[in-house]
Amino acid sequence: MLSNRMATSVAALGLALIPALVRAQQQMPPVVVTAPAAGPQVPATAPDVERYALPQTRESIDQKKIESTVNIIDSEDSVKYLPSLLLRKRNYGDTQPTLATRMWGINSSARNLVYVDDMPISALVSNNNTNGAPRWGLVSPEEIKGADMLYGPFSAAYPGNSIGGVLLISTRMPEKLEATAKQTFAFQNFSYYQTSDTYMTSNSAATIGSRVGKLSFFLAVNRQESFSQPLSFITNATTPAGTTGAIGAQNKTGGSANVVGAGGLLHTIMDNYKLKVAVDVTDWLRASYTIGFWDNTADSSVQTYLKTANGSPTFGSVAGFASNTYKLGEQHLMNAVSLKTDTKGMWDWELIATRYDYLHSMQRTPAGVLAGGTSFTTNGLVARQDGSGWTTLDAKAIWRPTGPEGNHEVSFGGHHDHYTLNNPTYNSNNWLNTPDNGNGTLSTFGTGKTEAWALWAQDAWRFAPDWKLTLGGRMEWWRAYDGYNLSGTVGANQPVQQATSFSPKATLGWQIDPAWSTKFSFGQAYRNPTVAELYQIVSTGATFAIPNPNLVPESALSYEFSVERQDKNSRLRVSLFQEDTANALISQTSQVNGTFVTTFQNVAKIRNRGVELVGELKDVLFEGLSLSNSLTFVDSMILSNPGFVTPSNSPSVGMWVPYVPQWRYTAQVTYQANERLAMSLAGRYQGKMYSTLDNTDYVSGVQAAFDPSFVMDVKLRYQIVDAASFEAGIDNLTDSKYFLFHPFPGRTYLASLKLKL
Repeated sequence: MLSNRMATSVAALGLALIPALVRAQQQMPPVVVTAPAAGPQVPATAPDVERYALPQTRESIDQKKIESTVNIIDSEDSVKYLPSLLLRKRNYGDTQPTLATRMWGINSSARNLVYVDDMPISALVSNNNTNGAPRWGLVSPEEIKGADMLYGPFSAAYPGNSIGGVLLISTRMPEKLEATAKQTFAFQNFSYYQTSDTYMTSNSAATIGSRVGKLSFFLAVNRQESFSQPLSFITNATTPAGTTGAIGAQNKTGGSANVVGAGGLLHTIMDNYKLKVAVDVTDWLRASYTIGFWDNTADSSVQTYLKTANGSPTFGSVAGFASNTYKLGEQHLMNAVSLKTDTKGMWDWELIATRYDYLHSMQRTPAGVLAGGTSFTTNGLVARQDGSGWTTLDAKAIWRPTGPEGNHEVSFGGHHDHYTLNNPTYNSNNWLNTPDNGNGTLSTFGTGKTEAWALWAQDAWRFAPDWKLTLGGRMEWWRAYDGYNLSGTVGANQPVQQATSFSPKATLGWQIDPAWSTKFSFGQAYRNPTVAELYQIVSTGATFAIPNPNLVPESALSYEFSVERQDKNSRLRVSLFQEDTANALISQTSQVNGTFVTTFQNVAKIRNRGVELVGELKDVLFEGLSLSNSLTFVDSMILSNPGFVTPSNSPSVGMWVPYVPQWRYTAQVTYQANERLAMSLAGRYQGKMYSTLDNTDYVSGVQAAFDPSFVMDVKLRYQIVDAASFEAGIDNLTDSKYFLFHPFPGRTYLASLKLKL
């Protein structure tokens, strides 16, 4: 947790903008606003935000701001400066970048939703920071039109996974012939322990699109090759006998964990192909089809610090060198079709169907290391996830009973989703050259399915000129089935789980005057367990235990009160929020038949509450200079957890909820010198996080710790001519060193050239 001095300094830095905002507002001439309600300074980029009158607090970023202020190589980079968000991105080409929101941490991938246009890319097969991360690779950075972050579960249009929020990424469709080509290079200087090297990334992207009569299309192609810094440091409780080179260190809880090497040195090649086609069937009906293909190959290598008496490198029989060595191959396919109307009359409707398939997913790993030297065993494991994926189907409608400009807008719809996890791990006689099913025998196997049906309705009612009440409700029917676990020769069919829930929503907004507005929101949400939470296999030492899959949905009561002032050149918003969660699904230690194991359990009650401050100033001191700032404070606490047991009997009640920091802070200064030149400096602060329910992980700066960090980035963009632009930047300008379980990148230099037809 932050020291009082650090907390006070960060708070003062964030609050320092308030007097400046007030002075700027007092000195400005009156602004005439003709719209019925003031909105965010950056308009929504996702059509659904306005189309369905979504009531949540929203922060947006458009394509122009992304280009001017963000060093973007991967699509997820586009949102890293939005208020209260933390993007856990370990390296360029990372397949595991999760998104943390105001009150939920980076291991809570199933507690927020990410959509690209109408397609969900959230991998709700899991709730973790590995295979639960959104499938960002199906989005090319060059196709992004913008992104909108909707905070909290306050709209009936979204399922309970919206507890943390909903991110809507919008992509472009051309109105005339256009084509782009962009080449980006990046290199990182990294030095930690005995690892010191430069790691390169190359990204090549191209797009082409056009509109011919009623037909429009857009094709995006992206190829990236990257080399990462170590994603882990390999540790051992002791220095292996007969070796030198180990570095004395602790683990996150203060135990002995000598550093003996580096692992997870990834070489990744990632290809992304995306085609969108749209046909205007009539002047009010559009049919669209999207297909995306993502191919990823990665090799993970290790570096040992250990040497024998004669100076030869050795693994010292440490098994961690084997588990950090693997070869990975993945191919994913996404399809989506939609029919949408835009009548501008009393009725509109849409039908959307999506399918996401893990066509191929195989990771090969050696079973261990050989005694002496730096060799691996020939035998190993082959883990697969092909056959996993999801389908969704949505039918939505809008009814405007008093006309397009009337005081009622009723939206309603039905939803169905189906998620499948298929995760066999085969034994292999030769891990480097093995068939897809190894030697045909299973080491472990976890599989299962979930599906949900839902009906929802919502009415945005402007009952007075300056007042709007949005009322909604969502009914969901959920079940998990076909669950099966195998460990060695012991298998178990898991029971079917079912749940029915109703989630009420309400938001009351008041436009006090053209500049000031306020809003109060309430929402209940039920977040159902994912397949992996229900049917994961738990390791206890050298054995495996089959978990009890009797998890129940977690229930969250969320509240937010916000006040916002906005005019032509400034914006200030203060939001107070609270969430009370019952049966929160969190990985924790408990006793099973007298043995301590770690698995997902329902934590009886937790509470998160806090305040978010967001400020923007345009044309500060002189034209073109803009400031933006966000500060988030969260008071997070475990209130009841009777199922938690540890060998030391340490308590969890009264402790900080895992992966939730007390403070987050983001500040950005942008100077648009003219139409061609833009410069930006950004800083991001993240407070200390705990990863244990009893908050016993107090050691920072070591493998598996979750450190406080402050990272600064700088960006320059120059439009050379209308058809060519140049970008250069530095991420982690001060070369800050920190861990979020993994060691994160050091100072990284980027440069790119973009040509446009």
